[in-house]
Amino acid sequence: MTAFTRRRFLAAASAPVALAACGNGIGSDGAQRIDARADAAFNFMYDTLPDTQVLASKAAGILMMPVVTEGGLFLGGAYGRGVLRIDGVTVDYYSTTAASFGLQAGGQQYSHALFFMTQPALNNFRTSQGWTAGADLEYAVPSRGNALTTGTTELLTPVIAVVFGQAGLLAGASLEGAKYNRIIP
Repeated sequence: MTAFTRRRFLAAASAPVALAACGNGIGSDGAQRIDARADAAFNFMYDTLPDTQVLASKAAGILMMPVVTEGGLFLGGAYGRGVLRIDGVTVDYYSTTAASFGLQAGGQQYSHALFFMTQPALNNFRTSQGWTAGADLEYAVPSRGNALTTGTTELLTPVIAVVFGQAGLLAGASLEGAKYNRIIP
């Protein structure tokens, strides 16, 4: 029987931590991929919905989810990863998840941006242990000519959501009930 030394104990005790670090994205290029997708989504949104630049100039921060995949057959779910940017700089990475049930069949992908229009709304988002989109979320929807329906009332709303780039066979995209969690990509 071999002696159980302190060195072997430390190696055995630290193995789960090392394996967890491998699984959570440390040392991977996940952050660069998410940032590149977010850059493309911001460019697409600003090109197709120019009024979002007004929102961006007034926002305390913007959460961009460049690709959210949603699908279901009676039971459904959605998942995506994105970035939180303040003054154009990525400060955190987030995932979004949602579950749904009801009369639904199909799948789609879309992008969305959450514009945090007040500092308290942004602080609440960043300090929460998992922020859930709810009734305090105002949608800015494109009307004719790709102009957004954002008046002064909407600009006073703490959080404004813009959903764009939808593709697929599932009608509509709602962020109600979507949960956002900070991640290490």
